[in-house]
Amino acid sequence: MTMNFEQARHNMVEQQVRTWEVLDAAVLELLGDIRREDFVPVRYRKLAFADLNIPLDHGQVMMKPIVEGRLLQAVEIDPDDTVLEIGTGSGFVTACLARMAKSVVSVDCIDELVEGARRRLRENQVENVELFTGDVLQGWQPEQAHDVVVVTGSVPEVPEHFRGWVNPGGRMFIITGQSPAMEARLLRRLGATEWVEESLFETDLPPLAGAETKPVFEF
Repeated sequence: MTMNFEQARHNMVEQQVRTWEVLDAAVLELLGDIRREDFVPVRYRKLAFADLNIPLDHGQVMMKPIVEGRLLQAVEIDPDDTVLEIGTGSGFVTACLARMAKSVVSVDCIDELVEGARRRLRENQVENVELFTGDVLQGWQPEQAHDVVVVTGSVPEVPEHFRGWVNPGGRMFIITGQSPAMEARLLRRLGATEWVEESLFETDLPPLAGAETKPVFEF
């Protein structure tokens, strides 16, 4: 039986995302418009709208639609904002950010994921994105700070140098902690050293590539 992707996308927005406190009309319209199924690995395409983390290669995942919705709502992107996405993954969140912002820089340390995302973004005519392969925890850094920084994999705690990539007045979405109890947080930069932090919700997300907790051996 052929899957009705349009109906499934509508159900995802109305029955999952909206009911999880995502009430921003622009975000709901965006998630109802961008073809999420185009960014899902072919073998999981029928799960494109399910309430789960969809596996990608190299131990990475696509976040649940409800988490993507809360992320997009929380960062309050304006049309003239520049965005830095840390963790390109499938490219779906990249496409959503690009639709809302002036421009997006997205980086992932796994070149295979970057190239796959590049192809999907091109096929979906998303043009205001620059993609890079690099490790943000081992030396890669953007050419400039951005109005919004989005981190799509979890980290034990906020790396201090990430804060320097946020413009004054800007926002950072990040998930911190250890599985299974992690916290999605919104950090607002008020000035050079002044920040306001807000706890958004509890979740559980695989670590950003390179941020895996190393085992501790006792002798």
